[in-house]
Amino acid sequence: MHWGPDRWRFYRLVGREIGRAARNVGVRVSSAPSALARLRPTGLVIAPQDLRTSDATLAGDIYAGLFVFAGRALATGGRSPFDFTPPSPEWGEALYGFGWLRHLRAADSALARSNAQAFVQDFLAGRGDREIADRPAVAARRLISLLSQSPLVLEGADHAFYQAFLKGIGRCVRRLDAALRHGVPPRQRLAAAVALTYAGLCCDGYEPVLRRGTRLLSRELRRQILPDGGHRSRNPAAVKELLLDLLPLRQSFLSRDIAPPEALLQAIDRMLPFLRLLRHGDASLGHHNGMGVTEADQLATLLIYDGALARPLMHAPHTGYSRLEAGTTLVVADIGGAPPPAFSTMAGAGSLSFELSSGAQRLVVNCGRPAGGEDMRQLARTTAAHSTAILGEMSSCRFLNPPGRGFAHPLAAWLRSRIGAVIVRGPAQVPAERGTEADGTAVLAASHDGYAPTLGLLHERRWRLAPDGARLSGEDAFRRVREGRAGGGPPVDAAIRFHLHPSVRAGREGRAVRLLAANGETWLFEAETVDPVIEESVFFAASNGARRTEQIVLHLRVTDGSRVAWQFRRL
Repeated sequence: MHWGPDRWRFYRLVGREIGRAARNVGVRVSSAPSALARLRPTGLVIAPQDLRTSDATLAGDIYAGLFVFAGRALATGGRSPFDFTPPSPEWGEALYGFGWLRHLRAADSALARSNAQAFVQDFLAGRGDREIADRPAVAARRLISLLSQSPLVLEGADHAFYQAFLKGIGRCVRRLDAALRHGVPPRQRLAAAVALTYAGLCCDGYEPVLRRGTRLLSRELRRQILPDGGHRSRNPAAVKELLLDLLPLRQSFLSRDIAPPEALLQAIDRMLPFLRLLRHGDASLGHHNGMGVTEADQLATLLIYDGALARPLMHAPHTGYSRLEAGTTLVVADIGGAPPPAFSTMAGAGSLSFELSSGAQRLVVNCGRPAGGEDMRQLARTTAAHSTAILGEMSSCRFLNPPGRGFAHPLAAWLRSRIGAVIVRGPAQVPAERGTEADGTAVLAASHDGYAPTLGLLHERRWRLAPDGARLSGEDAFRRVREGRAGGGPPVDAAIRFHLHPSVRAGREGRAVRLLAANGETWLFEAETVDPVIEESVFFAASNGARRTEQIVLHLRVTDGSRVAWQFRRL
């Protein structure tokens, strides 16, 4: 079989990038038996608070044998859910993570307690898919869930069940310790460190577990939480989920009269203002790099810890986000590059994308992360699913997707089996500048080099938000660089996309597009030199599942020096 030079170049690139990423996938601590393997918890001391939203009405579904996780439902007909093959991987991880016990606790009834004990007893007896249950991230979530919901599970239980419960805690701790010693990806290391620290605080006889967990937790927080409070994955959901665990963990240290580690306190102090940067007026987070549906009540609970009158962070240069705000109008822009490969399994090719909202009304969005479906999740990561420019119908990042036919790089297959479809190449240089003009107009300018290696073009974007928030002006420009095979090649097809929230209706008005928002506002989109068109789109991150919507698209051909100006104006 003949392999063209371009394809061989691609696989050499994949091998080089994967080799670099593999060094960060898992840290092998030791192959010697762990001292923790001999430890057994002798009792429970405290039960940490669970900040995640609970819904007593969902307990009724569980009583009826209906288990709904990650957008999929399974009716058990009175049998144990552990006797069934999970309808999706995400569903299985949710089941074996036991986070759903909080809904039974919210019901606060004898029936809820009986159900909770029966389900936990089924699992402790060995029923279910142990491969899913033993995944480090799942085991970490189960350990935290069982400890948090222990008052529900253990109330009225006999001594035999209590001892079986403690043995289950011990097995989970040993499983996580073994996984850490053999090497796991970074986010799983952090999850395991959090869970081990919880176990050390909540259980008698687990002082060595607490020391190991605290040491690992401090190390991973320093490595993974950036100075501006973002996570190295650039995923807002990672920060939100981590805070839901770290805030009760801090309180658990205080409940045991033990000083929390400094790394924990510093991480929390940085992460809360970062979440405010990404928060829109409808109490949801921006849809960037793996963020899906926002549970508004969870977010509100978290932000209480930051103080009701706290100001949001306006610029996060390390994580790569910036916020412009005037009047009731808000712009959240992605001005970051691709995260390191080992942290990029959910990241999207959305550099220089943005979201626009007016009060509680979302106007321009990114498509967001679907609740389930691997194909849809990969589609949502492409540049076309973001409100930015796409060149040559290709994404600004190259993903390690499953090979179709023919040659498959062995390292690529190995890495995907470990941490999924990572980004092997993406924007590396994303310089950004913020400023304010004399009349109070807020200005943000940035560029990225994601297309430089393949098309020889830089994408530059500038936003200008008027002081009263009634106008957002933008400009996209494209500039040739010396790097790349394209050199001084021909013009490239480009599409500048502005995905609209499903509650916004778009209609043509001459050469402009009129936007009618659900809150009664009317906005007008206009562009110089290019007539906008309205095309179909999809919003994956709606609370009730994927919804059809529309997008405004500017189609053009670009070369060195091409520019197009556009604006959203409130009428």
